[in-house]
Amino acid sequence: MRAQRAVIPRPRRARATLTSMAAFVVLAALIPTTASAAGTQEVDAELPYVCALPSGQAPATVRISADFPQRVKAGEAFSPTGVTTTVELPAQAVADLTARDAAEVRPVTRLAVGVAQNSATAAATWRGSSEPVALPESGPLTLTTRGDVPSVAGRSDGDLTFTAGALAIDLALGTAEGTETGAGTDSDSDSDSDSDSSTGSASLTVDCAPAEDAPDKRLLATVPVGPDSPGAGGSPSAPAPDGTSSAPESGQRDQQGDRSPRVLENSPGTAADRDVPPCRYDEQHPPMPRSLNAYVTGYANVKKQKGASYLPPSCVLIMDGGEFQPPPDEPFDPEQLVMTLEATGEFNYQGRKETPPYDSTFLSFDFTPVKATMVLKQTGPMKINARMTMRYSDFFITTETYVRVPLIAQVTALEVNGTPLDVGSGCRTGKSLTSVEPDPAKHPGDHVVLYGKAEQVFGQDSTGYTLLTGGPLSGEVTIPAFTGCGTDGEDLDRLLTATVSGPGNYIKQVQGQTCTPLVPVFETPETKGQCTEDLQPYQIPVAER
Repeated sequence: MRAQRAVIPRPRRARATLTSMAAFVVLAALIPTTASAAGTQEVDAELPYVCALPSGQAPATVRISADFPQRVKAGEAFSPTGVTTTVELPAQAVADLTARDAAEVRPVTRLAVGVAQNSATAAATWRGSSEPVALPESGPLTLTTRGDVPSVAGRSDGDLTFTAGALAIDLALGTAEGTETGAGTDSDSDSDSDSDSSTGSASLTVDCAPAEDAPDKRLLATVPVGPDSPGAGGSPSAPAPDGTSSAPESGQRDQQGDRSPRVLENSPGTAADRDVPPCRYDEQHPPMPRSLNAYVTGYANVKKQKGASYLPPSCVLIMDGGEFQPPPDEPFDPEQLVMTLEATGEFNYQGRKETPPYDSTFLSFDFTPVKATMVLKQTGPMKINARMTMRYSDFFITTETYVRVPLIAQVTALEVNGTPLDVGSGCRTGKSLTSVEPDPAKHPGDHVVLYGKAEQVFGQDSTGYTLLTGGPLSGEVTIPAFTGCGTDGEDLDRLLTATVSGPGNYIKQVQGQTCTPLVPVFETPETKGQCTEDLQPYQIPVAER
């Protein structure tokens, strides 16, 4: 990754700024209290955005409305209420969706919101959803979503400001007959905006960024924090609720962190909510100079069941993060710089190369509930291959990454219609889950292939996936037949094979920002956290459909 930083120089401790969607920032636990009943201020902001549609960049209008308190006390948590996000996409978006045989969409929005107080910052994500919306025959497409948002508390006196950032719109597509076919259901093709499929897609994620001419620097609201008296709001050295000074002391990272507003996520994925397996190097797995660690999570479709399994956050130890180098077997390209990277990694759960156990429940044969507890076990090396190109003409950077890993699915418990069945200790797929390999001569054998792509305009943050910053990875797998299932002469192989096995199972994984244990980047008011104090990944990603 060093070569990429050499192209656009930036300090090592500022690597996290590459990611377009800020990591959730929660700096301390806090029991929310009710905000002071000092009245409310109504916010209705209309902002210009630019959205990346399948057919190209297009302008959009985003309207954000919410109610904020007029004033709160230091340490007093509150949640904006009545939060509504309305997105008007141009007719170009309707054409893109109808080209995928969609007649309606069910939107889910994820708005990045910056929260700042006295030069210290934090980040939150405002999520919203709505019922399906029919595509208009002509004109723009208007989507309105509503939802709960995280609570926020100012640590000391001084204005809290809320600023709109990047917006992601997840669109589950429905057919003309009204059949819901969003990600998490049966899908015959990729379901993100990078899909190369010509047959359409069951879902689409549209990434939008604020336009450069957005008014008032995208400010949504300002909430004064402090007593309702003259001169009360704005002293950087005002005492915090516990009586300590909120002004940072040189070299004291914890006190710097105490200055940032507290963002209390009401949804999974916050760094402070460590309800995930540990993810750290130890004596059995000592870090090397280029070692990384990260969490991954996501969904995997089971095509036969027209449903999806949630894959919980899993630890990946990237033992050797590699380094971008010129490809030795390619001639010099006068139009662009080409660099490649090779890295290796492994899942790590309680010292084993596997994911945590997870439950999948389906209606087998459309009427019998079947619940299986499963584990994905790694049976060979995880290989990560990235290729970066930078055009000399405008310094536009594209990075394409393939993650290859052989995985078997092992069933550890099974219930059919509420009745437990003993599957034994060796119930598993007969071989690795398999994907279509784009380069079988170089990468033979059965394995899963996941693909991610990132793009970066010179001087701006990258969008998409890179090994360092994380992001979405997608692929499609065939689930092999099961073997070794059942005890006492009861053969359950055919039940599981008939229920689960087969081709065309779409996977969408989200990797979080990596931590570099030997050169950790901790959370400060000026730097987004990459590592916790005990050198685990700071960011816990949230699965996306």
